[in-house]
Amino acid sequence: MASESVGQAFDAVVIGGGAAGLMCAIEAGKRGRRVAVLEHAERCGKKILISGGGRCNFTNIHCTPDNFLSANSHFAKSALARYTPADFIALVEKHGIRYHEKKLGQLFCDHSAREILAMLESECRAAGARILTNCRVRRVTRDREFAIDTSLGSFRASAVVIAAGGLSIPKIGATAFGYEVAKQFGLKICKTRPGLVPFVLDQKDRVRYCDLAGVSAEIMATAGGHTFREHFLITHKGLSGPAILQISSYWRPGEPIHIDLAPGVDVTEPVLQAPVRNASAVRSAFSGLLPARLATRWCELHTPSSWSNEALKAFEASVHDWQLTPADTEGYEKAEVTTGGVDTNELSSKSMESLKVPGLFFVGEAVDVTGHLGGFNFQWAWASGAAAGRAL
Repeated sequence: MASESVGQAFDAVVIGGGAAGLMCAIEAGKRGRRVAVLEHAERCGKKILISGGGRCNFTNIHCTPDNFLSANSHFAKSALARYTPADFIALVEKHGIRYHEKKLGQLFCDHSAREILAMLESECRAAGARILTNCRVRRVTRDREFAIDTSLGSFRASAVVIAAGGLSIPKIGATAFGYEVAKQFGLKICKTRPGLVPFVLDQKDRVRYCDLAGVSAEIMATAGGHTFREHFLITHKGLSGPAILQISSYWRPGEPIHIDLAPGVDVTEPVLQAPVRNASAVRSAFSGLLPARLATRWCELHTPSSWSNEALKAFEASVHDWQLTPADTEGYEKAEVTTGGVDTNELSSKSMESLKVPGLFFVGEAVDVTGHLGGFNFQWAWASGAAAGRAL
């Protein structure tokens, strides 16, 4: 939508035109509220557009509160219960957008993520919500109502919704704005970290494994007491792939990650029964379980100390608990989300409104609620945005 210079009063101003902000504006507009969405980029929904390889993994049909991490594991329950995947799917179907389940309940557009953004902007127009792009917010203050000073002039409103996202993917405009506003008004912030992000291995392990970049296998990965069974991918810097991204949100620097290379399989049983026990028999035992290059390399680096039953038992244990300590993650530049954020103890779980500052709301990634990989973060955006929109 074209930018324009205005200086008006609204019932609510939503700062941030991403998934949560647009959903909030839609729901508030449906209730007859005069709403303005202020987006600092030249267009809304940039994260929507790049998600899911450009096809937008817009929700997950198996969404439950267990798919989210937060300092308060109960906080997300209310919003998620009141705006479900079925609610968003109904909206998608209303607009004739074709979609499919890729795996594990993950729903993607058949064609393009642009369809989801166009749908949200269309719903905003229908609800009477105004969207202003290239609108940089300089300052938010509050007297009897909120005053928002921007590059397109000043706005006044009885409510402000901070939907400015987190710190992930700064190249598309991510900033700390939402956290700064929270701090300005005295709200606490739970420490932020990159989430759903690839790991960087130390130099020693990079030399050992990273020439295998591109090799992938199904594994079980564990960190911070959480385990995910999906594929991992060796990269030029370290490890990525769904299983790795999932555990990265729970990992803490200096801690090892644990990888089971053969979930549910007794790898050495054929070796124990083989007429000759040797390295070739071990590599054969990995046949079909791992790509040949990875199996060969791993066996070379973890050769049993002998071919005794005891040594093979120790080797078997190492297969199911390969421990690596990442040097770091690839940071916010490659992180899909930001973990941490506005402390949920500062907010109403029903409305997302600040308990300290009436009329101030926080939604989406800015809040200390982070979903697993697979459409859960979008579902949180829809649900938290709807919760705030319905409360305005």
